[in-house]
Amino acid sequence: MRQAEISRKTKETDIKLSLNLDGGDVKISTGVGFFDHMLTAFAVHGGFGLTVECKGDIEVDCHHTVEDVGIVLGSAFSQALGDKTGLVRYGSFFVPMDEALGFCAADISNRAYLVFEAQFPQEKCGDFDCCMVKEFFTAVASGAKITLHLRAPYGDNSHHIAEALFKAAGHALGAAVKESGKTLSTKGSL
Repeated sequence: MRQAEISRKTKETDIKLSLNLDGGDVKISTGVGFFDHMLTAFAVHGGFGLTVECKGDIEVDCHHTVEDVGIVLGSAFSQALGDKTGLVRYGSFFVPMDEALGFCAADISNRAYLVFEAQFPQEKCGDFDCCMVKEFFTAVASGAKITLHLRAPYGDNSHHIAEALFKAAGHALGAAVKESGKTLSTKGSL
């Protein structure tokens, strides 16, 4: 069952997304080239099957596309994880990307929270506004009801910083969603 298919259509975006937590094809098409690259890195490094088709108002800018894909991806994680019992629950990972370092710690907690500490020296990577990295992960954490801590303590190249964060998030979530057979909570449930 650990999969979900979600469609969402607004006046700003039309999204079809499929997520398989246990792997599969990765095919991304959002109209924002750098974002496609980041989603592909996230899925490949997380071991997820992920297909995304998005038609958005990119003539305005990338904001609605990136944020709305984050909302839908977060919802897909929530749906695919079900009641979130029996998971490893936690995952963390460092990714060095040349001069940049990215880190992510994830908790499949049933509580939406994001801590984000990263600076981007260049405002854009291609047609992607770097400020959207935080917006994307805010939307994912909120939709999935998970806690994410993302940090890039240093780096000179915005492409490398963003890519390190997306890859670290993939690895951390890939580890956290693995099945353990028990609920890791002193409360007995998440």
